[in-house]
Formats: sequence, C-alpha cells, structure tokens
Amino acid sequence: MTHKDIQVNGMTCGHCVETVTQAVNSLGGIRQVSVDLDKKQVSVDFDESQTDSDAIASKIIEVGFEVVSS
Repeated sequence: MTHKDIQVNGMTCGHCVETVTQAVNSLGGIRQVSVDLDKKQVSVDFDESQTDSDAIASKIIEVGFEVVSS
C-alpha cells in the first residue's frame, strides 16, 4: 500500500471535494481518498500494482483541477 499527498489548485467548495473524491475512487486499486479543502491537498492510499500517482494526477486533471505536485 502506498500513500501519496497531492497538491491541487482550483478546489473551492464541497462539490469540488466530491468531484475529486469520486474521480479518484473510480480508478482501480484506490483504498482511501481524503480531500482537505483548506490545504488544497488530496491524500490517497492505493495499491501500486493497480495504479500509480501519475494516473491519479491525470484523473484529477481530467475533471478540471490543476495538480501542483504529485
């Protein structure tokens, strides 16, 4: 199991949190997603054999947010 904290710009409300959470959860191998709106941070626990941080970042970008660091 791998843990990754990803800095994300553009999240401003609860709907943004829900959008990012659902998008990341749609990937295989995701165990837990936590979004901190104040810190602009998405914390993800995932199985490296099923996905990676690049795929997670791409999914966040796909739903309209800017990944600052992953």
